[in-house]
Amino acid sequence: MADRITLQVARYRPGLDDEPVPQLYEVPLRKEWTVLDGLNYVKDYLDGTVSYRWSCRMGICGSCGMTVNGEPQLSCATFLTDYAPGPVRVEPLRNFPVIRDLVVEIGDFMHKLTAVKPWLIREEHRPLDLGEYLQTPSEMDDYKKYSMCINCMLCYSACPVFALEPEFLGPAAIALGQRYNLDSRDEGAADRRDVLASPEGVWSCTFVGECTTACPKGVDPAGAIQRYKLTAATQSLRDFLMPWRVR
Repeated sequence: MADRITLQVARYRPGLDDEPVPQLYEVPLRKEWTVLDGLNYVKDYLDGTVSYRWSCRMGICGSCGMTVNGEPQLSCATFLTDYAPGPVRVEPLRNFPVIRDLVVEIGDFMHKLTAVKPWLIREEHRPLDLGEYLQTPSEMDDYKKYSMCINCMLCYSACPVFALEPEFLGPAAIALGQRYNLDSRDEGAADRRDVLASPEGVWSCTFVGECTTACPKGVDPAGAIQRYKLTAATQSLRDFLMPWRVR
């Protein structure tokens, strides 16, 4: 195996470039090196102007999401040897405005996350001296999968609906809403309903399933969306048949 590999990095510098242009860098090809390691080598030794996000290097923070050879990936968990002999094409996540090089604007994404109220909502909080809100293992299992989301935005980059309809609430936000709706300690499902069941919510999803394929944590946002569609449809039918129970 060769001892070097070429990274083809998309460069976009506001004020200098009208659109992203590829730039080639040769980096060491080592068995344990990821795409992020290659970019760090470029940053440290070849070109300190290359811009990208990263933090933990352990697939936990979700900040190093990029498009690697056309697929949304965590660059810290994507190994260079898998792409040998190269080149490895590294681009920003699709479907987001590019700020510079591999850095994308995430303000809209963060707004959508907060819109689903991703916290435990209680109508009444019991006194602390009464102890914790206990759960059975099966109650925890009901939402645990959806709690594994690291907000890496790979699912948004892979989603064809979000690509065409940027107002779509999106896979991660809906899965996070489900995480709390399914938590036995939470009483906020009705508060999230107007957002999740809106035209820009679950009903925009056409169930392509690319979000689940792209997810590095096995969250299955496509499954969360379809599950909430059933919940929303059932609740709408209940409201129609029993209007006196509508909050």
